[in-house]
Amino acid sequence: MSLVELIGQADERGLAASGLACLDRCVPLLGGDDEVLRPLWAGLAEDAGAAEWGERLEQVRGKLGGEFGAADGGGGEPDAGGSGDFSGSGSGSGFGSGEDEAVLLARRMLAAAPVERSAAGVRVWADACSVAALRIHGLLDPLTGAGDSVDARREGRTEGMSPLVAAELRRQITVLELLAGHGPAGLRPALEVSTEGRRVLRAVVSRRSRRRG
Repeated sequence: MSLVELIGQADERGLAASGLACLDRCVPLLGGDDEVLRPLWAGLAEDAGAAEWGERLEQVRGKLGGEFGAADGGGGEPDAGGSGDFSGSGSGSGFGSGEDEAVLLARRMLAAAPVERSAAGVRVWADACSVAALRIHGLLDPLTGAGDSVDARREGRTEGMSPLVAAELRRQITVLELLAGHGPAGLRPALEVSTEGRRVLRAVVSRRSRRRG
């Protein structure tokens, strides 16, 4: 089953976990530590209500600092029509480097997280986070082909993927399969999958920083 199909069939918890896992793997771009999103993971495990999710989300945003939403160049919210893509250039001003764009996409993922955790809201967010996370990994992977299509990858056409993008796609699919197959019991292994991906991305960011230095 393709990633697009898995997102289309996921329930609210699975969607929230999918979006949260994408964001968790990209935390190194936001300057956050490995525990910064744990309150949100715990809220899913505890089946905390929508209000508590919103409170924990605002606390996370406060810890990561910065202004979110329109100040990040527009597109702080997913498209109202549910297109699942907030990763366009928005202001059209351009980016200084692939890593600059990757940071902006990660900030938009956090900015777009719905304070009210409704099924409709988290579906749009999870889909948008999926697109953004794949684009982030493509931007940071020097082996990404110029014609690499995120939409094609999400629909199951995976020939010729770069290693970093391929690994991110596998993780996204695995998280959704774990939640679909095991319900709340799938959260812990989903978090482990996300933690592995975060370590990989942190290493990639560190290597790029050393090369610049």
